Amino acid sequence: MDIDQDKRLNTYSDKAILIRLLKYALPYWKNFLVTLIFMLLSVGFALVEPFILGRSLDIIIERPMNFNLLYIWMGVFFGSIILNAIFNYLQTIILQKTGQTIIYNIREEMFSHVQSQDIDYFNQVPTGKLVTRVANDTNTLNEMYTSVVVNFFRNFLLIIGILIAMFILNVRLTLILMTVIPLIVLFSFVFRRFSRKAYREVRSLTSMINGFLAEHLSGMKIVQIFNQEKEKMETFIERNTKLKNAQLKELLTFAIYRPTMYLLYTFALILIFYFGGMQVVRGALTIGVLFAFQNYVRSFFQPIQELAEQFNILQSAFASSERIFSILDTKPLIEDKEDAVRLENVKGDIEFKDVWFAYKNDEWILKGVSFNVQMNQSIAFVGATGAGKTTILKLITRDFEIQKGQILIDGIDIKTIHRQSLRRFIGQMLQDVFMFSGTIKSNITLKEESFTDEDVLVATKYVNADRLLRKQPKGIHEEVRERGNNFSAGERQLISFARTLIHQPRIIILDEATANIDTETEIIIQESLKKMLSIGTSFIVAHRLSTIQHVDQIIVMAHGKIIEKGTHVELLKEKGHYYQLYQIQFKDALLA
Repeated sequence: MDIDQDKRLNTYSDKAILIRLLKYALPYWKNFLVTLIFMLLSVGFALVEPFILGRSLDIIIERPMNFNLLYIWMGVFFGSIILNAIFNYLQTIILQKTGQTIIYNIREEMFSHVQSQDIDYFNQVPTGKLVTRVANDTNTLNEMYTSVVVNFFRNFLLIIGILIAMFILNVRLTLILMTVIPLIVLFSFVFRRFSRKAYREVRSLTSMINGFLAEHLSGMKIVQIFNQEKEKMETFIERNTKLKNAQLKELLTFAIYRPTMYLLYTFALILIFYFGGMQVVRGALTIGVLFAFQNYVRSFFQPIQELAEQFNILQSAFASSERIFSILDTKPLIEDKEDAVRLENVKGDIEFKDVWFAYKNDEWILKGVSFNVQMNQSIAFVGATGAGKTTILKLITRDFEIQKGQILIDGIDIKTIHRQSLRRFIGQMLQDVFMFSGTIKSNITLKEESFTDEDVLVATKYVNADRLLRKQPKGIHEEVRERGNNFSAGERQLISFARTLIHQPRIIILDEATANIDTETEIIIQESLKKMLSIGTSFIVAHRLSTIQHVDQIIVMAHGKIIEKGTHVELLKEKGHYYQLYQIQFKDALLA
């Protein structure tokens, strides 16, 4: 899987990006059509305004002055301004609502897609990058839909309309103005090339610095304990400087383009006043027409300036789109088949048949592992770090796909089972319990509204977590701060037990669930553990052998292979590897 998506952003062409972005807008074509109608009316009124002003100026200069005709033209002028404002207002409201709806849909699609990714994806992609792309990059697209899509056509039509109006007023002056257009095209092309590169660099560095912040703010305790503040600050300053320089480069690109366009506008005005003034002196042109022509020239450059700004927005949107599509186009390593089996119920019979697995090619973590667990039985895995114990648990939840062998759930090959339907029957309790901001209840129910307060209280009492609740002023409604840092490791573990129990799993997974627990809390958890093992088929990875003495089967692993198998008593009688581990821990306990 290509995790470093930044390396393949330039594989998206402008045309491909634009087509893909327009597909999101296609369901709302009626809204854009109505906006287009309002836009055409607005452009029409904008085109007649310079002509009306020029005609009014000629009436004022004429002697005797026709006041009635002047009032009529002024009335038409103010009427066109009011109607233009109304149509612009309606156009803006419809565009904004439509744009926000499109962005809502894109953001929803992104979050849904991210949730469908496998665990390995989140192990490799920094959280800050994902946050930047789901939150910030989608916001960048909003201006494109609300400003660029329709206004691009508006300004394009305005430029064409102005050229037609100027040709109608005076062909010679219009042809003189046309000599400036090649320079406008040239500078716009150069601007496009440099601005795209600058925008891409800014978005990439912004994503990088967000990833750095997310990682180091989460790990600030480690940074402070090891006195790494200075080193981390230097790294942040380095990355922050790169981002600043990229943003300055981006600003410089636009800062050069805008004055250049103003210089061309001034040059065009000089040409118009020089050649137009001579025609006025000769009587071939009225002052009103020259005034109207000057207004058309100003109006001609204004949409060009706006097009540059819209192109500026478009470049930013394209840079963000590349990053969004790089996420949406990253397929999960594991995808359900179209005819995947959706489990309606699980008994809990699980069998591993000669299972081989490697995270990387040919670096085998599991080598021909075979075992069988019957419904409601409990099985524990022990062995040195890297023996493959936790990997077995990950394969049961189908976080990864095996390369060889077969895993059967109730006789069904796990590769043919729909992942969500499988995980619905699995409850996991890990060493590091993750808790969300909210309350104890919301962390147990995971905000599933079907669970009542009574259900939560029953679950907490069953796993001995009610002892924790007695200390809390608000009981199950006590606030949980970020990551549950206002609770001890043992308290968080009891909450995770209640969380697992209330969802009524048929398969229980405990991965070093008692590793970081103090002795006093361990006694409570041991009692809870015995109860948890009675509600379904249980898989346990434990460092402390005292926690697994009563399980139905213990598997001892080394270097990805099963070296011993049996009950606690049977393995002690064999006096093999398990016996040695038990003796070491027993001596440590006596010394303690």
